[in-house]
Amino acid sequence: QVQLVESGGGLVQAGDSLRLSCVASGRTFSSYAMGWFRQAPGKEREFVAAIMRNVGNTYYADSVKGRFTISRDNAKNTVYLQMINLKPEDTAVYYCAGATVGYILTTVAASYDYWGQGTQVTVSS
Repeated sequence: QVQLVESGGGLVQAGDSLRLSCVASGRTFSSYAMGWFRQAPGKEREFVAAIMRNVGNTYYADSVKGRFTISRDNAKNTVYLQMINLKPEDTAVYYCAGATVGYILTTVAASYDYWGQGTQVTVSS
């Protein structure tokens, strides 16, 4: 069983930056594709970014492209989401997710096998 623990959320102002981290337990982290999703109050969970296993290809939602960067450090079993130029509409709970099928980038939440508990990001205007 893989456990994912996110950190790094907080309250910031529009235009600020944050870096979210997600640490995974287990020895097979490098074989997983990893993703970030977010869920705002009253809305469905939406895809944000994904990175293929090892240090591989990445994919982003149009709404964050150019502002968010997903990366991973397999030696630390950690995936990051660097967020710059944050906007109030980025306010949400951000979730880290892991997919055992590591060679496919997917935006579909159901394709991910493991989820973290989420970290709140609030951007004030």
